[in-house]
Amino acid sequence: MPTKSISISVSPEIGKVSAILVAPSKPTCILTLAHGAGAGMQHVFMENLSAALAAAGIATLRFNFPFAEQQKKRPDSPAVAHKTIEAAIDKAIALYPELPVFAAGKSFGGRMSSQYLSANPRKDVKGIIFFGFPLHQPGKPGIDRAEHLQQVKVPMLFLQGTRDTLANIDMMEEVCDGLKKATLVKFEGADHSFKAGKKEMIPLLVEATQKWLAKKTKNL
Repeated sequence: MPTKSISISVSPEIGKVSAILVAPSKPTCILTLAHGAGAGMQHVFMENLSAALAAAGIATLRFNFPFAEQQKKRPDSPAVAHKTIEAAIDKAIALYPELPVFAAGKSFGGRMSSQYLSANPRKDVKGIIFFGFPLHQPGKPGIDRAEHLQQVKVPMLFLQGTRDTLANIDMMEEVCDGLKKATLVKFEGADHSFKAGKKEMIPLLVEATQKWLAKKTKNL
Protein backbone atom coordinates (compact mmCIF):
# COMPACT_ATOMS: atom_id res chain seq x y z
CA MET A 1 0.00 0.00 0.00
CA PRO A 2 1.42 3.44 -0.94
CA THR A 3 2.84 5.32 2.05
CA LYS A 4 4.13 8.86 2.18
CA SER A 5 6.21 10.48 4.91
CA ILE A 6 5.23 14.08 5.56
CA SER A 7 5.79 16.82 8.13
CA ILE A 8 3.09 18.63 10.08
CA SER A 9 3.66 22.13 11.47
CA VAL A 10 1.93 22.30 14.84
CA SER A 11 2.77 25.84 15.94
CA PRO A 12 5.80 28.17 16.10
CA GLU A 13 6.25 27.26 19.78
CA ILE A 14 5.82 23.50 19.41
CA GLY A 15 7.42 23.08 16.00
CA LYS A 16 6.88 20.20 13.59
CA VAL A 17 6.10 16.50 13.94
CA SER A 18 6.51 13.59 11.55
CA ALA A 19 3.51 11.89 9.97
CA ILE A 20 2.82 8.99 7.62
CA LEU A 21 -0.01 8.90 5.09
CA VAL A 22 -1.20 5.43 4.10
CA ALA A 23 -3.86 5.59 1.43
CA PRO A 24 -5.48 3.36 -1.18
CA SER A 25 -6.01 4.75 -4.69
CA LYS A 26 -9.66 5.64 -4.03
CA PRO A 27 -10.22 6.04 -0.28
CA THR A 28 -13.74 6.37 1.11
CA CYS A 29 -12.60 8.59 4.00
CA ILE A 30 -9.48 9.55 5.97
CA LEU A 31 -8.70 9.07 9.66
CA THR A 32 -6.20 11.00 11.72
CA LEU A 33 -4.66 8.22 13.79
CA ALA A 34 -3.03 9.27 17.06
CA HIS A 35 -0.77 6.89 18.99
CA GLY A 36 -0.84 5.96 22.66
CA ALA A 37 1.28 7.19 25.56
CA GLY A 38 3.74 4.30 25.47
CA ALA A 39 4.86 4.26 21.83
CA GLY A 40 5.01 6.44 18.73
CA MET A 41 3.33 6.24 15.34
CA GLN A 42 5.71 3.52 14.11
CA HIS A 43 4.69 0.98 16.73
CA VAL A 44 3.83 -2.32 15.05
CA PHE A 45 0.16 -2.07 16.09
CA MET A 46 -0.16 1.35 14.46
CA GLU A 47 1.61 0.19 11.30
CA ASN A 48 -0.46 -2.97 10.95
CA LEU A 49 -3.70 -1.14 11.69
CA SER A 50 -2.95 1.53 9.08
CA ALA A 51 -2.11 -1.08 6.44
CA ALA A 52 -5.26 -3.08 7.15
CA LEU A 53 -7.47 0.00 7.09
CA ALA A 54 -5.97 1.04 3.76
CA ALA A 55 -6.69 -2.42 2.34
CA ALA A 56 -10.32 -1.80 3.37
CA GLY A 57 -10.40 1.50 1.49
CA ILE A 58 -9.73 3.79 4.46
CA ALA A 59 -6.84 6.27 4.38
CA THR A 60 -4.97 7.11 7.57
CA LEU A 61 -2.74 9.98 8.56
CA ARG A 62 -0.86 8.83 11.61
CA PHE A 63 1.47 11.21 13.38
CA ASN A 64 3.79 11.61 16.32
CA PHE A 65 2.97 13.69 19.33
CA PRO A 66 5.90 16.02 20.17
CA PHE A 67 7.07 13.85 23.09
CA ALA A 68 7.41 10.84 20.76
CA GLU A 69 9.05 12.96 18.09
CA GLN A 70 11.64 14.06 20.66
CA GLN A 71 11.95 10.51 22.07
CA LYS A 72 10.78 11.52 25.51
CA LYS A 73 8.92 9.10 27.78
CA ARG A 74 6.59 11.57 29.47
CA PRO A 75 3.48 12.30 27.35
CA ASP A 76 2.72 15.86 26.34
CA SER A 77 0.36 18.08 28.29
CA PRO A 78 -3.23 18.06 27.00
CA ALA A 79 -2.75 21.56 25.57
CA VAL A 80 0.18 20.42 23.41
CA ALA A 81 -1.56 17.17 22.45
CA HIS A 82 -4.73 19.02 21.46
CA LYS A 83 -2.77 21.47 19.30
CA THR A 84 -1.05 18.56 17.56
CA ILE A 85 -4.36 16.83 16.87
CA GLU A 86 -5.77 20.07 15.49
CA ALA A 87 -2.81 20.38 13.11
CA ALA A 88 -3.19 16.76 12.00
CA ILE A 89 -6.89 17.23 11.26
CA ASP A 90 -6.13 20.38 9.27
CA LYS A 91 -3.45 18.47 7.33
CA ALA A 92 -5.83 15.60 6.54
CA ILE A 93 -8.40 18.07 5.21
CA ALA A 94 -5.75 19.80 3.11
CA LEU A 95 -4.63 16.46 1.65
CA TYR A 96 -8.16 15.21 0.89
CA PRO A 97 -10.59 18.14 0.93
CA GLU A 98 -13.27 16.07 -0.79
CA LEU A 99 -13.24 13.19 1.75
CA PRO A 100 -15.04 12.81 5.09
CA VAL A 101 -12.53 13.19 7.94
CA PHE A 102 -12.68 11.24 11.19
CA ALA A 103 -10.43 11.52 14.25
CA ALA A 104 -9.12 8.27 15.70
CA GLY A 105 -6.60 7.14 18.25
CA LYS A 106 -5.14 4.38 20.34
CA SER A 107 -5.64 4.92 24.08
CA PHE A 108 -4.08 8.32 24.99
CA GLY A 109 -4.37 9.42 21.36
CA GLY A 110 -8.09 8.74 21.28
CA ARG A 111 -8.74 10.45 24.62
CA MET A 112 -6.78 13.54 23.56
CA SER A 113 -8.75 13.63 20.29
CA SER A 114 -12.08 13.57 22.10
CA GLN A 115 -10.91 16.17 24.63
CA TYR A 116 -9.91 18.44 21.75
CA LEU A 117 -13.23 17.99 19.95
CA SER A 118 -15.25 18.40 23.15
CA ALA A 119 -13.76 21.87 23.56
CA ASN A 120 -13.51 22.68 19.84
CA PRO A 121 -16.55 21.38 17.95
CA ARG A 122 -15.79 21.08 14.23
CA LYS A 123 -18.29 20.43 11.46
CA ASP A 124 -15.46 19.16 9.24
CA VAL A 125 -14.80 16.19 11.59
CA LYS A 126 -17.53 13.58 11.20
CA GLY A 127 -16.77 11.29 14.14
CA ILE A 128 -14.23 9.74 16.52
CA ILE A 129 -12.96 6.17 16.70
CA PHE A 130 -11.35 4.91 19.92
CA PHE A 131 -9.06 1.90 19.65
CA GLY A 132 -9.22 1.27 23.39
CA PHE A 133 -10.44 4.25 25.42
CA PRO A 134 -8.32 4.59 28.62
CA LEU A 135 -11.17 5.08 31.08
CA HIS A 136 -9.04 4.84 34.22
CA GLN A 137 -5.63 3.86 35.55
CA PRO A 138 -4.96 0.15 36.14
CA GLY A 139 -6.50 -0.99 39.39
CA LYS A 140 -8.32 2.33 39.92
CA PRO A 141 -11.77 1.95 38.30
CA GLY A 142 -13.65 5.17 37.69
CA ILE A 143 -15.38 7.16 34.97
CA ASP A 144 -14.07 10.69 35.56
CA ARG A 145 -12.01 10.56 32.36
CA ALA A 146 -15.23 10.15 30.38
CA GLU A 147 -16.97 13.30 31.63
CA HIS A 148 -15.84 15.41 28.64
CA LEU A 149 -17.50 12.98 26.23
CA GLN A 150 -20.85 14.57 27.06
CA GLN A 151 -19.69 17.67 25.17
CA VAL A 152 -18.63 15.80 22.02
CA LYS A 153 -21.06 16.62 19.21
CA VAL A 154 -20.08 13.91 16.70
CA PRO A 155 -20.71 10.13 16.62
CA MET A 156 -18.23 8.00 18.57
CA LEU A 157 -17.14 4.38 18.08
CA PHE A 158 -15.58 2.63 21.09
CA LEU A 159 -13.65 -0.55 20.30
CA GLN A 160 -12.90 -2.19 23.65
CA GLY A 161 -11.41 -5.45 24.88
CA THR A 162 -13.26 -7.15 27.72
CA ARG A 163 -9.97 -7.71 29.58
CA ASP A 164 -8.72 -4.14 29.26
CA THR A 165 -7.19 -3.15 32.62
CA LEU A 166 -7.55 0.53 31.68
CA ALA A 167 -11.27 0.27 31.00
CA ASN A 168 -13.53 -1.92 33.10
CA ILE A 169 -15.99 -3.20 30.51
CA ASP A 170 -19.05 -2.76 32.76
CA MET A 171 -18.07 0.86 33.32
CA MET A 172 -17.52 1.35 29.58
CA GLU A 173 -21.03 0.07 28.95
CA GLU A 174 -22.35 2.51 31.55
CA VAL A 175 -20.50 5.40 29.91
CA CYS A 176 -21.67 4.53 26.40
CA ASP A 177 -25.26 4.01 27.53
CA GLY A 178 -25.20 7.62 28.72
CA LEU A 179 -24.00 9.00 25.37
CA LYS A 180 -26.55 9.49 22.59
CA LYS A 181 -23.99 9.19 19.79
CA ALA A 182 -21.84 6.35 21.12
CA THR A 183 -21.46 2.84 19.70
CA LEU A 184 -19.61 0.24 21.78
CA VAL A 185 -18.12 -2.87 20.17
CA LYS A 186 -16.67 -5.40 22.62
CA PHE A 187 -13.88 -7.86 21.81
CA GLU A 188 -14.08 -10.87 24.07
CA GLY A 189 -10.83 -11.70 25.87
CA ALA A 190 -8.81 -8.81 24.42
CA ASP A 191 -6.61 -6.64 26.63
CA HIS A 192 -5.66 -2.97 26.25
CA SER A 193 -3.16 -3.88 23.50
CA PHE A 194 -5.85 -5.91 21.73
CA LYS A 195 -4.10 -9.16 22.44
CA ALA A 196 -6.44 -12.11 22.89
CA GLY A 197 -4.44 -15.31 22.86
CA LYS A 198 -3.68 -16.41 19.32
CA LYS A 199 -6.66 -14.57 17.85
CA GLU A 200 -5.86 -12.10 15.06
CA MET A 201 -7.44 -8.88 16.30
CA ILE A 202 -6.51 -6.33 13.59
CA PRO A 203 -8.96 -7.80 11.01
CA LEU A 204 -11.74 -7.71 13.60
CA LEU A 205 -10.99 -4.10 14.53
CA VAL A 206 -10.95 -3.09 10.87
CA GLU A 207 -14.19 -4.93 10.15
CA ALA A 208 -15.98 -3.12 13.00
CA THR A 209 -14.47 0.22 11.92
CA GLN A 210 -15.44 -0.28 8.28
CA LYS A 211 -19.05 -1.18 9.13
CA TRP A 212 -19.46 1.87 11.36
CA LEU A 213 -17.82 4.22 8.85
CA ALA A 214 -20.03 2.91 6.04
CA LYS A 215 -23.10 3.90 8.03
CA LYS A 216 -21.70 7.30 9.00
CA THR A 217 -20.55 8.25 5.48
CA LYS A 218 -23.64 6.95 3.66
CA ASN A 219 -25.51 10.25 3.83
CA LEU A 220 -22.58 12.67 3.78
